[in-house]
Amino acid sequence: MKCTQCQLSDTKVIESRDVSEGEAIRRRRLCPACNYRFTTYERLERPQLVVIKNDGTRQLFDRDKLLAGIYHSCEKTPVTTMQIERIVSDIEQTLYGCGESEVPSGKIGNLVMERLSLVNEVAYVRFASVYRRFKDIESFEQELTRMRARETGQGLHEHRTEQVDELESVKA
Repeated sequence: MKCTQCQLSDTKVIESRDVSEGEAIRRRRLCPACNYRFTTYERLERPQLVVIKNDGTRQLFDRDKLLAGIYHSCEKTPVTTMQIERIVSDIEQTLYGCGESEVPSGKIGNLVMERLSLVNEVAYVRFASVYRRFKDIESFEQELTRMRARETGQGLHEHRTEQVDELESVKA
């Protein structure tokens, strides 16, 4: 692995650890020439997954794009980097586990919202406002009402049924 500072091609691994529940290896590296320390991640290379956008266009699944969107939703919240990494890894595992080479972007968005709702309400609302493209304050209020109903247990069965249906449709 090349040093990102001096471009020396022989760096030393000083620490390795599993991350994302064994889905990746995090390596701390040291350049012997300039003593610069940096981190690399080693992940299993998987077959290409194509995302079908709402307008019908297709593009390759981009883990970094998903990660950036979730990071943006979680700004200024107590959600940790490890929690975000876990969410992204879980979504990736679900998508690759369903065995399909193409997946609608809506399913990815629903998976993100499901996981964010369990981690942080503010991050969930931020993501939902972009994903669902709230056109007015009324649609925003409806989403808040659904959240409150889930918190108090009202409509909890209906929400869980929707989640199970969404997860089954992803796996199907």
